[in-house]
Amino acid sequence: MENPASPTSITRRRALTVAGGVLAAAAVEQTVPAFAAGASSADEADAIVVGHGLAGLVATAELAAAGRKVLLLDQEPESNVGGQAFWSFGGLFFVDSEEQRLMGIKDSHELAWQDWLGTAGFDRGVDDPRGQDHWAHKWAEAYVDFAGGEKRSWLHGLGVRWFPIVGWAERGGGLADGHGNSVPRFHVTWGTGPAVVEPFEKKVRAAVADGRVVFKHRHRVDEIVTTGGTVTGVRGAVLEPSNAQRGKASSRTVVGDFELSAPVVIVTSGGIGANHDLVRQNWPSRLGTPPKRMITGVPAYVDGRMLAITEKAGGRIVNPDRMWHYTEGLKNYDPIWADHGIRILPGPSSMWFDAKGKRFSAPDLPGYDTLSTLKTITDSGYDYSWFVTTQKIIAKEFALSGSEQNPDLTNKDILQLLSRIWQTPEPIEKFKKNGVDFVVATTLPELVRGMNKLTGDNLIDLADLKRQIDARDREIDNPYTKDVQVMGIRNALAYPGDTLSRTASAHKIMDSGAGPLIAVRLNILTRKTLGGLQTDLSGRVLGATGEPVPGLYAAGEAAGFGGGGVHGYRSLEGTFLGGCLFSGRQTGRAAADATAT
Repeated sequence: MENPASPTSITRRRALTVAGGVLAAAAVEQTVPAFAAGASSADEADAIVVGHGLAGLVATAELAAAGRKVLLLDQEPESNVGGQAFWSFGGLFFVDSEEQRLMGIKDSHELAWQDWLGTAGFDRGVDDPRGQDHWAHKWAEAYVDFAGGEKRSWLHGLGVRWFPIVGWAERGGGLADGHGNSVPRFHVTWGTGPAVVEPFEKKVRAAVADGRVVFKHRHRVDEIVTTGGTVTGVRGAVLEPSNAQRGKASSRTVVGDFELSAPVVIVTSGGIGANHDLVRQNWPSRLGTPPKRMITGVPAYVDGRMLAITEKAGGRIVNPDRMWHYTEGLKNYDPIWADHGIRILPGPSSMWFDAKGKRFSAPDLPGYDTLSTLKTITDSGYDYSWFVTTQKIIAKEFALSGSEQNPDLTNKDILQLLSRIWQTPEPIEKFKKNGVDFVVATTLPELVRGMNKLTGDNLIDLADLKRQIDARDREIDNPYTKDVQVMGIRNALAYPGDTLSRTASAHKIMDSGAGPLIAVRLNILTRKTLGGLQTDLSGRVLGATGEPVPGLYAAGEAAGFGGGGVHGYRSLEGTFLGGCLFSGRQTGRAAADATAT
């Protein structure tokens, strides 16, 4: 008789109901107090933080907790406090967490470090203090220790909670010591990105009320001031007031200038994801030809301008060719910023084809190896690809990245969350109905006509597409197969978390009971900068000689999430928000120590 306590015996309904019960205890939350910006007009402080995103908030909170006076600057209006983190799905990478153990996952520091090294591929002077990967490797060691140590308890103590079912992102390239997560480690925050931002925004706003922090919105830094080789402040332009809503483009009209002084300047200004010219300029040949057309996964203010400004002040930028762009982008039918794209976080079952209808092979499978798939797409000569799938698959396997695309999780709505048991999430259905990238049909000929009409290229041949789908469908008849994607589906179904919430039961694409048929055009979506300002473990920005630039610090994406590239060539996912949290905390604490009297 089956043990009802066994992880494999948990039903999807039971798990989501239990998850709702677990999360209900965290549902009563205090709202962020709407304190006004600091009234102080003082132009001097212990530290200046440039960028009010997550890393900037964390660093500012640490400085304020140590009693330091901080000026927090950003070119955007107050509506954008929290930056890109606010828009995120809220995924965090933990090692051997309570949630993993609940799901029967056996994780360890040794396994996580094995996965990180196999994924990062550090190969640029790890043992050379001046090497591009020297400090990145040290930050990686420290971060994996953090992820398996106090990271969860620290955040839990701040009121952050997580959905109990752990996701399995970036499943890798097929070898134990290669790229990818050996086990699920993607913990979705209850409340998504806004809930990650909230405790640090509260701390900063409380410090504003106490006079320890002064917000200076609409202050665009154009220069980091140095005196005798030491950073002594910043100067720039005051932009006209703006009531632009979060994520919307704001005016760049200058109404004044400013100069502010402090013995410490911390740059937390983010990456280059919205600046397609910079993306193409830094695009490496190993990822193929830069796409002619991309959609944008970050607001327009993620422009990378502070990187060059910091470099001019003596900072060293390393690994600029390392970047992280997604291959499963949808053009948003209701955009917030220009060319706004949303990523599908896919389960393992959709068939993936290039623009000409040729099926991808391993590791270019849904959810396995993002950058390998990106290279395959660019090598095809086109800047898009296709999922061919079924309603049964998208109902269970499609998730959309972004806080606004997950209202049940973001709004902590347990009833809406539980509705996933019996229906396709509403945001998915809205994209299927309104998105320009979806083709829905009852027959394969109708689907192919729709695909060719959508692109205007007429590249998909019905007979060839049918041949490949039929070949894959024949592999479903047995519980064993030579088809590596079908193997992956079976493997996913062995993990209770995927069975419950992320993987449809194995079925044939042409099974009429699983329909209708759906084709999704997938666009390349810009997102993260993996390289950046090289920093030591205190967040001090290093110069060309490898020595710290006095008074200059950096954290978050501007610093490659630590050390100028903590991820190396690839990410294990759930590590971008975590990198902002860890590097912001490390840097804020070090800067507080450096300014102690």
